[in-house]
Amino acid sequence: MEFDLENPLTSSEDEHQGRSSISALFAAESDHMISTVGLIDLSSRRDAVSLVLQAQFDCNLDPFVAYLAINYIDRFLSKRKIQREKPWIIRLLSIACLSLASKMKKTDFMLANFQGKEGFIFDAQTIRRMELLVLGTLDWRMRSVTPFSFLSFFISFFSPARPPLLQALKAHATQILLKAKNEIKMLEFKPSVVAASSLLSAAYEIFPIQFPAFRAAVSSCNFVNEEKLWECSIVIGAATATAAAMDGCDDSAGMGVASSPETPVTVLGRHSSSSESETAVGSSSDGRELKKRRTTSTLHASCDHSG
Repeated sequence: MEFDLENPLTSSEDEHQGRSSISALFAAESDHMISTVGLIDLSSRRDAVSLVLQAQFDCNLDPFVAYLAINYIDRFLSKRKIQREKPWIIRLLSIACLSLASKMKKTDFMLANFQGKEGFIFDAQTIRRMELLVLGTLDWRMRSVTPFSFLSFFISFFSPARPPLLQALKAHATQILLKAKNEIKMLEFKPSVVAASSLLSAAYEIFPIQFPAFRAAVSSCNFVNEEKLWECSIVIGAATATAAAMDGCDDSAGMGVASSPETPVTVLGRHSSSSESETAVGSSSDGRELKKRRTTSTLHASCDHSG
């Protein structure tokens, strides 16, 4: 059964029960957070996330797939360190996580097109071995609870509940989630808080008239910690503004959340209450022959356990 990022607790065993209750999602989300964020190598993460986002742009990849792949990367890097003298491992990790996320979503990922642009070409067997290393490191727990799991819940607080408006709000929040994913501080917040903050940012940008009522409704939700919502909004505002600046975009391009005199951050602030193989690992794309390496042992040696 296809993994639904918006309903991650649904499986083949409980499919007959329909959508998992929202209370179950809120109860489970803490178990899906990374407790060792400080162990993640920032340079390795930055390079890996950049590759995934580039793939999402170049290959018109489903945003859900890109976000899920980055989730796998973060969890992997919180448990293993990449040897810096072997930067090709980062590329292989990114490809493997994209491949796994695509398989979870049952979405086709044009691997050949992506690899050709990135300078290294890995064969199918090498990618599969990296996938197995990722799966083992993550204890085969691939049904991640992410902010996407909470978007529909918080969108239900928006009024008027017209499908075109709700779709536009969700689409813009999705863009914000991807832009903010570059910021590692986002990992410090619960997925539900990130979802609510991204929707508020999106609503302020495209539905300013409805924003005050939406903000009040979300803030009054029993599941929401208003202080954390405020803190997360600050991080999202800074992250999206930085991403827009790096892309050479201004606020009108859609992501400059923090560039106007008043933003969701300032408005919220005033209302806050407080296996072994001889497989080719990679080659440059200029046609040089693939170099034979002992893939499994090399991968394990190049991805040391953290801590």
